[in-house]
Amino acid sequence: MNATCPDADSFDVAVVGGALSGAATAILLLREQPRLRVLILEKSPAFNRRVGEATVEVSGYFLCRVLGLTRYLNESHLVKQGMRFWFANPRATTLDQATEIGGEYLSRVPAFQVDRAALDEEVLRRAAEVGAQVCRPASVGRIELCPGGRQILEVRHGGTVRKVSARWVVDASGVVALLARQQGWRRINTAHPTSAVWARWTGVKDWDGLELAGKFPAWAVACKGVRGTATNHLLGSGWWAWIIPLKGGDMSVGVVFDQRLVSWPAEGLPGDRLKNFLLQHPVGRELMAQAQWREGDVHSRKNLAYSSATFAGDGFVLVGDAAAFLDPFYSPGMDWISYSTWSAAQLVLAGQRGEPLPPRIARLNQAFTDSYQRWFAAVYQDKYEYMGEYELMRRAFQLDLGLYYLGVASQPFKLGAMALASPAFSTPHSLPFFCFMRLYNRRFAQMARIRRQRGLWGRRNDGRRELISGFTFSPKTSLPLLRALAGWGWLELTEGWRTWFSRAHPSSI
Repeated sequence: MNATCPDADSFDVAVVGGALSGAATAILLLREQPRLRVLILEKSPAFNRRVGEATVEVSGYFLCRVLGLTRYLNESHLVKQGMRFWFANPRATTLDQATEIGGEYLSRVPAFQVDRAALDEEVLRRAAEVGAQVCRPASVGRIELCPGGRQILEVRHGGTVRKVSARWVVDASGVVALLARQQGWRRINTAHPTSAVWARWTGVKDWDGLELAGKFPAWAVACKGVRGTATNHLLGSGWWAWIIPLKGGDMSVGVVFDQRLVSWPAEGLPGDRLKNFLLQHPVGRELMAQAQWREGDVHSRKNLAYSSATFAGDGFVLVGDAAAFLDPFYSPGMDWISYSTWSAAQLVLAGQRGEPLPPRIARLNQAFTDSYQRWFAAVYQDKYEYMGEYELMRRAFQLDLGLYYLGVASQPFKLGAMALASPAFSTPHSLPFFCFMRLYNRRFAQMARIRRQRGLWGRRNDGRRELISGFTFSPKTSLPLLRALAGWGWLELTEGWRTWFSRAHPSSI
């Protein structure tokens, strides 16, 4: 979608960035107040593909039931069939020998594998349809903030530079994080030094095709659903890889690794290095043997995790990746988009109604600061220590997913869109769950370090297949949680006691 800048220089809201975060915020604003003058400033003439192709349950709710994209997603993208995990050790030399965790049947709550370029274009088109003015391609330079007044943006479009004013600025600039960088708010999460390398591929073998079924018949019939449209994860010591199908046949395949635990190859073409790394895993060797990356579509990024020290003020609000990014594992990024765009729209609308803003701004800043820090401590801190260890990761996955379903994903389905006003772990009643999750995550990381020292890391990463029936929002979902708790307890009794009085630290390369 292309559009030229309007002649006006004064708006109610200026949105910096027209991809999902920015366009969704504009839609939410204009639905409530159609007369708002909303300007979207998008720097690209056409969106490129980006990381973030998988939704999970909260973002699936947001896309379908808040933005109304259900038919579009079903027609133009792929329905996601949960997550699958593949573990290996030296004894696992073939696909069927790798240990697997995944669903036995199809998923019950909608989620999708999306081509972000296509999705972003569609949401931007809908924003323009409901009344947003789109200026594209247009880059934004300096933003002068004036609390309670008019914000001034320096906009370059068509070779000219002009000043645009708006009562509100919504920063949806993605990883550029325009306002956070300009204001000195951006903070790298040095406790989580991860990097990613990814590409789009052709020639990846079909998980559910006749070739693999003929080669590994017992493996093929074990799963009653389909494997290919899940988010498949290959896991190793200090790293994981995703394999995500896209509509039309391309595959998004990439690796994320902890820089303290993995040394990325330094020699060769980026695509060669990525492929050779994937081929070390038996599942990667089978799936990627004839795969070829698309020229010009190999990317990398260091130090993925960051956040802003400030998320909102009287006249501005940060949404999506412009506010923070944590880790692509479990695909939380689009959940973050859902929470932040909803909260941003509610803040701007409250200002338009003349409501007192300082208390609301203070709550928003505190909620998103707490959510980021607690989500990191509960789920991701040092998780790469045990990520490729089947016995530990299976318990963590069962606990992580079960608690996500019961305590996080269920809320919008039960309470409606207003549940999006409270990001994960931002409310007092969520603190016990945060503390519990942080505890078991730390315990599994400590056990993994001891297993490495004793030469036992990954000892059961071959020859096992754990196919689960799936989670729902029913109280019955608590049964797998209880089994996972019992499994954790057994691990503590049989080997965890070795770490009860130790001070093990993160490994380093």
